[in-house]
Amino acid sequence: MLYSDFQGMKLSRLGFGTMRLPLLPGTQNGEIDEAQVEQMVQYAIDHGVNYFDTAYPYHGGLSETVIGRVLKKYPRESYYLADKYPGHQISASYDPAAIFEEQLQKCGVDYFDFYLLHNVYENSVGTYLDPRWGILDYFLEQKKNGRIRHLGFSSHGGVEMLRSFLDTCGDKMEFCQIQLNYLDWTLQNAKDKYALLTERNIPVWVMEPVRGGKLAKLSDAEEATLHALRPAESTPAWGFRWLQALPNVKVVLSGMSNLEQMQDNVKTFTQEAPLSEAETQALYAIADGMHQSIPCTACRYCCDGCPMGLDIPLLMQIYNDVRFTPSFTVSMRLDALPADKQPAACVGCGACAQVCPQRIDIPGVMKDLAERLDKMPKWADLCREREAAAEKLRNATK
Repeated sequence: MLYSDFQGMKLSRLGFGTMRLPLLPGTQNGEIDEAQVEQMVQYAIDHGVNYFDTAYPYHGGLSETVIGRVLKKYPRESYYLADKYPGHQISASYDPAAIFEEQLQKCGVDYFDFYLLHNVYENSVGTYLDPRWGILDYFLEQKKNGRIRHLGFSSHGGVEMLRSFLDTCGDKMEFCQIQLNYLDWTLQNAKDKYALLTERNIPVWVMEPVRGGKLAKLSDAEEATLHALRPAESTPAWGFRWLQALPNVKVVLSGMSNLEQMQDNVKTFTQEAPLSEAETQALYAIADGMHQSIPCTACRYCCDGCPMGLDIPLLMQIYNDVRFTPSFTVSMRLDALPADKQPAACVGCGACAQVCPQRIDIPGVMKDLAERLDKMPKWADLCREREAAAEKLRNATK
């Protein structure tokens, strides 16, 4: 197993993310297959994996319970456990102290090795920093008391939000978890996020290294291209190898759903084998073909004459993401914008298109984006639905 040094600790470069645990087939409420989780954890620990990641909302709150119960069979000092506070879904019932105590109890531990402010993004950053809630102060106090060993945050937010948050409290954050893979390097501007965190000396934890499985299985032609370059490498391994060229990446979390995925990923992380320049370019060519993005270069010529003051490059980036695959991260980013800055606010005057060096039909893009977004669920609705489903699942398993 490959390891990273973090403040004198030896962290396995592969972390077991527990958002996509195996489920029992045919069960009404999608119960977790705990026996298979035990097998996966046993295999992971036997092969040097020592980092396990969970969160309050995962599997309706049962991820914490199951992974805590399984890890209870191993000496506490033999693994590192990470959990997260759901400030991005905050309501009157999400009291920091109450949630934290519940999480410790569910995981069956006295402390968390790593604890994160979950999903700090444009709409949640104000909540995390609002003195009325006292979230940051509370968790800094828990760190002082030894109940949190290392405090960090995860984020799906944009670069400017990330910079602002680091300007405000970056000195209190020890690490940051971001969505990072060879597709989102450009599609979600992960390149600039990684550069910013590296510049601020914030170690990077990676989530979605294979984009929820979308980079684990490519087209036959794409896989043939990669196989010709590295015959012994699995398709998911290419995503992990790409990350090995980024020195500030310390932990790569993979949400594995069966033992076969665990075995393949462990095999990948037994040796350092970063991609060559030619292999990297082959991956980027595949990524370009996958999202077929509108070629916006963010020159911002279009913004100066927009009567609505729209952030057109940002909306173009979101449009490219939506065209590839609609996701909750897209909904979050749009929900953070006021109504008069949404794509539907475009009046179609065409002033932007007249000055666009790439000759993009910007009004047409704004119209199409608005129509696509109308068909997508809103992030706030998703939060409410998830909480209702979680409560139903918790009641069903009592």
